[in-house]
Amino acid sequence: MAVGLCGPETALHFDRTAFPASPKVDNKWFPLTPGMQYTTTGMVTSAEGTIERTVTHSVTGLNKVIDGVKTQVLWDRDYADGELVESELAFFAQSNSGDVWLFGEYPEEFESGEFTGAPATFLSGLSGAQAGIAMPAEPRVGTPSYVQAHAPAVNFLDCGGVVQENQRTCVPTGCYDDVLVIDEHNPLEPAVGHQQKFYSAGTGLVKVTAVGGDNQETLDLVKVEQLSDAELKNINQQALILDQHGYQVNTDYARTPNAEIAATSSGGK
Repeated sequence: MAVGLCGPETALHFDRTAFPASPKVDNKWFPLTPGMQYTTTGMVTSAEGTIERTVTHSVTGLNKVIDGVKTQVLWDRDYADGELVESELAFFAQSNSGDVWLFGEYPEEFESGEFTGAPATFLSGLSGAQAGIAMPAEPRVGTPSYVQAHAPAVNFLDCGGVVQENQRTCVPTGCYDDVLVIDEHNPLEPAVGHQQKFYSAGTGLVKVTAVGGDNQETLDLVKVEQLSDAELKNINQQALILDQHGYQVNTDYARTPNAEIAATSSGGK
C-alpha cells in the first residue's frame, strides 16, 4: 500500500468493489463522454530548444478491464512539430463516490514515423503499479494532496493537489469563470516537470502551465468537438488496433483482457 507517497494522508485505498459494473465517468471536472474529442496546443521548452506540441484527446466507446475494474478508454495522440511522437490508451473509471481513478496508460512511442516501443506502460495490479485518483469527487482548496497513480517499475508517481478555485481563464475555446487549478508533480523525478492544470466544469481540462522542471510545457484548449457516429466508429477501430498491438510488444499489457466496444453512438450526426 502506498503510504504517504505524496505527503501526509495520501495512502491509496483502492477497493475494486467500489466501482460500478458498467463504467460511466461523469465527474463534472473530468467528464468522459464517448465521441467527444478535445485538442490542446502549446509549446515545450527544454535545453534542446522549443517544440510545438499538439495533443488530440478522443473519448472512445471502448471499455477494458484493468485490475478487476471495467474502465473507459481515452485515446491520446501527441504531436511534436507536427510529427506523431506518442499514441496512448489511458484507462479511467469513476467510483460510486464520484472519484475518477486512473488505472493505467499504454503509450506507444514513435520517431520519424517509426514505432520505437512502449517502455512507459503501467497497469494497476501489475509490476507493482497502483491505480490513483485522477480527479476527486469534490476537489477543494485545503483538502489533502492525493496520489494520481504509482508505478515504481517505470519511476512514475504523480501527486495532485487543489491550489485554486473559481478562477477566470481564457483560451481559444473561450473564457471560463469557474476554473479549478490542480498542481501536479512527480517527486521521483523532480526535474522532469512540474505543472498546474486548469479544469472547467462540464468541459474538463482547458489549460496547462509549467511551474518547474527541465521541460517547460504550456497547453491551451483550442477545439472541442462531438464526433459523428461514423467518426466514433473509426476512433474505436483505431484504438482497438492499438490495444491489439499492445499484446505483441508489452508483457504486462498481454496479461489484460481485450478492450471491447461498449458505445457506438456519440449523439452526433
